[in-house]
Amino acid sequence: MGSTALITGASGGIGAELARYHAARGGDLVLVARSEDKLKALQLELENAHKIKVMVVVADLAQPESADQIFSATEQAGLNIDILINNAGFGGHGKFHERQLRKDQAMMLVNMVSLVNLTHLYLQGMVQRNYGKILHVASTAAFMPGPLQAVYYATKSFVVSFSQAISQELEGTNVTSTALCPGAVATGFVSAGDLEGIKVWDKAATAESVAKCGYDAMINGDLVKINEKGLNFLLNWIIPFLPRKTILKLSRQAMEKS
Repeated sequence: MGSTALITGASGGIGAELARYHAARGGDLVLVARSEDKLKALQLELENAHKIKVMVVVADLAQPESADQIFSATEQAGLNIDILINNAGFGGHGKFHERQLRKDQAMMLVNMVSLVNLTHLYLQGMVQRNYGKILHVASTAAFMPGPLQAVYYATKSFVVSFSQAISQELEGTNVTSTALCPGAVATGFVSAGDLEGIKVWDKAATAESVAKCGYDAMINGDLVKINEKGLNFLLNWIIPFLPRKTILKLSRQAMEKS
C-alpha cells in the first residue's frame, strides 16, 4: 500500500496484528503504546520481515497531554499519517459504585478523550491532503448498556457514535471513518480488565482475524463492522426489538463470573 499508519495500543493483541497486516501490505508504521520493549521488538520484527520504516512512540494515553505529544513527534519526524487506527482501550469489571473512580477516569481518557484528540489532530491534515483512513476499534459492547462494565460499555457507545458522525461530515472527501465492533477477542484485555471467568471469552476470536476484518473494512470505507455474522444479526435484528429491561438483564448475565 505504501502509506503510513499510526496505531495506538500497538504493543500486543489487535494492535500488534493490525501492524503486522499493514506492514505485510508494504506500509510504514508509527507504533504507540506504553511498553517500549514490546514496541521495539515489534519494530525489529516488521522492519526485518518487510523492509519498511517503523517509528516507535512511547506514550500513556491516560495522560491528557499524550495526543499532543504523539502528534508533535510525528510532525518533527516529517511524517504524513495516512491511516489513523485508534486501537488503545481497556475495560474493568464490577459495580460502578464499588470500583475505584480513578480507574474509570483513566478508562474514559484512553477510550474516548485521547481517541478524540488524536482524531482531531490528524484528521485536519487528511482533509487538506484529501486522503485518509481512520479506524476506531470499538466493541459490540457499544450496542447496549453494560451492567458490571458500565463505563466501558458507555465509552464504546461514544466511539461508535463519534465515528459515524464524523464519517457523515467527511462525505465528499476521500477521507473515511470506520468503527470496528468485535465481540470477545483472545487478548490481554481479559486479564487487564479482571474479566477471567466470564463465559463469553470461552469462544473468543483471534486477534489476527479481528485485525484483518477491521483493516479490510477500513480500506473499504465501511461505516460499522462487526466481525461475526451471528453477532451482527443479534445486535441489529433482535436486540433493538427487545424490552429495555430484558436487554439489561441479558447484558448483566453475560458479564457475570462463573
